[in-house]
Amino acid sequence: MLNKMIAFIGPGAMGEAMLGGLIRKKLASPEHLLVAGPREERGIQLNSKYGVIPFSDNALAASQADVVVLSVKPQRLTGVMKNLKGAIRKDALVISIIAGATLNKLCKGLGHNMIVRSMPNTPAQIGEGITVWTVSSAVSDEQKETARAILGALGQEIFVEDEHYLDMATALSGTGPAYVFMFMEAMIDAGVHMGFPRRIAEQLVVQTIRGSVDFYKTNELHVAALRNQVTSPGGTSAEALYYLEKAGFRTAISRAVWAAYQRSLELGKEQPVHIPDSHQSENEQ
Repeated sequence: MLNKMIAFIGPGAMGEAMLGGLIRKKLASPEHLLVAGPREERGIQLNSKYGVIPFSDNALAASQADVVVLSVKPQRLTGVMKNLKGAIRKDALVISIIAGATLNKLCKGLGHNMIVRSMPNTPAQIGEGITVWTVSSAVSDEQKETARAILGALGQEIFVEDEHYLDMATALSGTGPAYVFMFMEAMIDAGVHMGFPRRIAEQLVVQTIRGSVDFYKTNELHVAALRNQVTSPGGTSAEALYYLEKAGFRTAISRAVWAAYQRSLELGKEQPVHIPDSHQSENEQ
């Protein structure tokens, strides 16, 4: 049990995943978890589900916390930081899970120097995520262990000294589930196109991917060697892989990851990028 008051500013899907993991792993009790955001009904919902304490005032929630978790949209960060500046306790730790938000930007915007920058991913919502994180120089060893415990509630965590790895992690693991889901969708649609009922196509694809990952984890072979094992000369796998290579499959994946990396760097710039409201998720502040 951490025995710390933890405030979540922006209690969206990832914020809920984190607080749910803390409760599930008995690292925090519900009465020590504060959730703050503009939608009062969201706070009521989380209070009913977990017993956490809802706030409609970000600054008020932050002022009562030992740890402040920032989980708002990147485009809303500037306004949120302006509201929180001066409200965060001097000895409090701030943990950001916001894509592209650099340590320098967070320190300046909040007027606070004890900052953790992290990048979790979607599987964190079931405790199977992976989070890459780093800290500002003012963060103590004790605070690092607190951050490690909190981020560990989402699944695996990797600490890095170099902040530049955070933008890379955003592109690779943070955005990675979207690539996997699109690949799954394409395979399922192909199965339906061949004549499978969608239910069966989904079952075949999901178990194939799950089994392939589990099989890889039990082997010491490189993924290329495992691919070679299932690619018989002149067989169906060889024919399929020929068309994937011809279509530029590897290049498309590589360019997509690079594009996500560049976008993460853009989000870290001082001026926020405007995104129309129609593209915003209801699960984030």
